[in-house]
Amino acid sequence: MNNSRRTFLKNAAVSTACACAIPALIPRSALAAPGAVGANDRIVVGFVGTGGRARQLMEHIPQERAKIVAVADLWRQKMIDCVNEKKGSGLIKDGENWNMYDSDVELYEKEKLDCAFVITQDHCRTLAGARAILAGLDVYAEKPLTAYISEGRRLVNIVRKSKQIFQVGTQQRSMRLNEFGCRLIREGKLGKVKVVQACNYPISAVIPDDYEEQPIPEGMNWDAWQGPTPYRKFNGMLLGWMAWRDYSGGEMTNWGAHGVDQIQWALGADESGPVAFAPMPGGDGKVAAMYANGVEVRFELDMGSGPAGGAIFRCEKGNLEINRNNLKANPESIIADAPEPDPPEGPTWIARPHIENFFDCMATRERPHADVEIGHRSVSVCHLVNITRILNRPLQWDPEKEQFVNDDEANTYVTRPRRAGYELPEA
Repeated sequence: MNNSRRTFLKNAAVSTACACAIPALIPRSALAAPGAVGANDRIVVGFVGTGGRARQLMEHIPQERAKIVAVADLWRQKMIDCVNEKKGSGLIKDGENWNMYDSDVELYEKEKLDCAFVITQDHCRTLAGARAILAGLDVYAEKPLTAYISEGRRLVNIVRKSKQIFQVGTQQRSMRLNEFGCRLIREGKLGKVKVVQACNYPISAVIPDDYEEQPIPEGMNWDAWQGPTPYRKFNGMLLGWMAWRDYSGGEMTNWGAHGVDQIQWALGADESGPVAFAPMPGGDGKVAAMYANGVEVRFELDMGSGPAGGAIFRCEKGNLEINRNNLKANPESIIADAPEPDPPEGPTWIARPHIENFFDCMATRERPHADVEIGHRSVSVCHLVNITRILNRPLQWDPEKEQFVNDDEANTYVTRPRRAGYELPEA
């Protein structure tokens, strides 16, 4: 279907070019070789999700390289509000508009897109990303990539079979200071890593059974909003999905996805992970994770004062704190040759270099800085820390098989049942 679509669009593009000299906005697949962006093509973008983070990323899209043409959301009023906001900001020019769709499936079917930005709630992201890949699109998906471990492996397999580009929104992978700091550790410039201190990111809570039912907001598809999770009666508190375990792993998978990603990068573990986890003395959710090379990562620092976007690496030749777009070292000579921080881009976090990398890879078909395997492995560590907290006992993990060792109870947390109609497609 993908090849047929590309052939059809390519033939249509030739006919259009012969008939009219005015450039038209058509998918790059119609202008370039199949699977690649042409040098002068403007990438056609659709957004799945129109919440706060989606609206930030919309402003980071380099307008000279790409154009947003459509959005999809399960809550129509939120989508309308987003479009009106972007008209007010000038992102949507006079005389232009974005098409609006009530589902990602409808967006993929009706729009001739090159890529989708999947910025949904955590528990719906994997399915929306998989659907986009199977529709022949490249994907930029926010983090955390998954709500549980096994759906991440399924997504990786889908992406690998399709050969599409999939960038995960851990944007620190495209920040110069972060790359410099992680490379120092990974290449052994500070000697052996003695211990790594990370933040004690909080886990989400279990949804109570006795909450009050409220009317579903007009124009909201509450069934689809819950996606693969058990159906629950509506209450506005559930829209704060990061707080609830059905939908998210809490700050452990939110900010933790960034911090753990930097640890994995620095330790050269992008395609692996720790082999053991254990609760630390004193409780409070603190967990120690051990890698096969003997490096211990302690999730113990207060999130309010620790490096939420990274960790502190205590090494033989000194200590290095890696955080978002920021490094601190003792002795300071360790980072004497560090590059300048990436310049800020207004009031929101820096994302443009990461998006630029995604667009570059759409042309070269090389794997992006935060490829789907990297995103899956990083958030898997976050899920494993949460599982350790829930079970409150030591666990042995096999990162190759992605299973706990001789522990049937723990392995029940690696996957989850999915509600009918929201199953993940086969790879």
